[in-house]
Amino acid sequence: MKHNEMKKRLTEIIVDRSFRYSENPPFTLTSGRRSNFYYDCKPTTLDPEGMNLIGNIVFDMLEDSEITAAGGMTLGADPIANALSVISYQRGRPVKSFIVRKDVKEHGTKSKIEGNVRSGEKVAIIDDVITTGASTITAIERAKEEGLVVDRVIVLIDREEGALENIEKYVKRVDSVLTKTEIMAMYKQLKTTGGE
Repeated sequence: MKHNEMKKRLTEIIVDRSFRYSENPPFTLTSGRRSNFYYDCKPTTLDPEGMNLIGNIVFDMLEDSEITAAGGMTLGADPIANALSVISYQRGRPVKSFIVRKDVKEHGTKSKIEGNVRSGEKVAIIDDVITTGASTITAIERAKEEGLVVDRVIVLIDREEGALENIEKYVKRVDSVLTKTEIMAMYKQLKTTGGE
């Protein structure tokens, strides 16, 4: 399956399983904002087909980079980073996954990062959905504190509400697999045609 075909299929899955829309804004986001649409990415990022598509698409986005590992704030980034890691191994250029802890353990290594990554490695920070970018920025800061070199950020969905500009103050390159505009276009198309 070609990159554009994979992206189209992933968009269909997200609209079907992970996207909710209402004329009145009933959804409260992590940022506290109210919205008339909401993304719950877990039904897509934890699905076998969804993971396969995401892993391949993100790998394509990183294929020519020098990145050796990818990860982000648990829980949203975990299935995406893990999907990338498995696909990258299958495609002959392994990219390790790592987890950025929300809370640092008070015992053991007290590490902010879990995984087989070392100071000096060039990494990508992953996130599922960005609105303000706050959790992504926290992940960037923690990765840098552990000595990782954050080359770029890759997000599954950009809600196009200012997060991109906020994150670019910390990392120059921010790429999204999909935007709100693309998902809304698919939502309207599927609503018009009555589904697939």
